[in-house]
Amino acid sequence: MSKLFELDRYWIRRKFLTLFGASFHVYAPDDQLLAFTRQKAFKLKEDIRVFEDEAKQVPLLTVQARQIVDFSAAYDMVDAVDGVKVGATRRKGWSSFLRDAWEVLDADDLPVASVVEDSHGMALVRRFVSNLVPQRFEVKDTNGRSIATFKQRFNPFIHKLDVTIHDRNAVDPRAIFGTAVLISAIEGRQS
Repeated sequence: MSKLFELDRYWIRRKFLTLFGASFHVYAPDDQLLAFTRQKAFKLKEDIRVFEDEAKQVPLLTVQARQIVDFSAAYDMVDAVDGVKVGATRRKGWSSFLRDAWEVLDADDLPVASVVEDSHGMALVRRFVSNLVPQRFEVKDTNGRSIATFKQRFNPFIHKLDVTIHDRNAVDPRAIFGTAVLISAIEGRQS
């Protein structure tokens, strides 16, 4: 397993001025490159590939939408090394309209965690006043216990997301990472 999936903290940076698709770099707290993520352009279904570095020689994870257009879209996460599904993330349709809400599923599509934007008030400010207010997401297990946080750094030009995992045993760390990358790709595109 990659060092990336053994860490409790890392950050994701969206590459600025990418011509087609989106690219992300994933860094350790000491700014060491851990992974490179490429979102394919001109695809009807979301398709994100994670590699060990920009050479794209060693694949780590794939995140793919199940359907072309879906208000409650689900995205499967597959370990690219052994081809095994490690989980999925599903957007909570109408719940995400005013405040972003996601569900993390295990390999059998059973809910294991929820990912919710910090507050209704801040979510409304982001949507209707200014998208310069950084987002914060809380990842909670099915008992409501916090297992991870995703915090966007303030930067009007480059999307950066800090990921902190509080409980590594609650959910597969590859599913947490895949969810963070997906949120960076989708929410970063909306900002």
